[in-house]
Amino acid sequence: MIVSMDKLPDGVAEAIKKKYPGGWADYVFKVPKGSDDFFYAITVDTKDASYLVKVNVKIDSVVDNDEKDPVDDDIEINPDDESLAEDPDDLDD
Repeated sequence: MIVSMDKLPDGVAEAIKKKYPGGWADYVFKVPKGSDDFFYAITVDTKDASYLVKVNVKIDSVVDNDEKDPVDDDIEINPDDESLAEDPDDLDD
């Protein structure tokens, strides 16, 4: 049975907590629905049924240069700058 995380039948939320005590984020998989359409889900079983539970997944994407924080443009790091080098005498403190 396919069900959304928002509309879980009684007992399914408890079954999810029991199956994934540390969280289910590492167990999400992509389910194709046909022509370039898909959703993400986890599985869980109860005594009455097996469920494919649709979950919302946030995908990190590349930030466009226009969307960058303008403060980032003011920061310049030069890896050859000796002022950034560690002073070995400071490591003992």
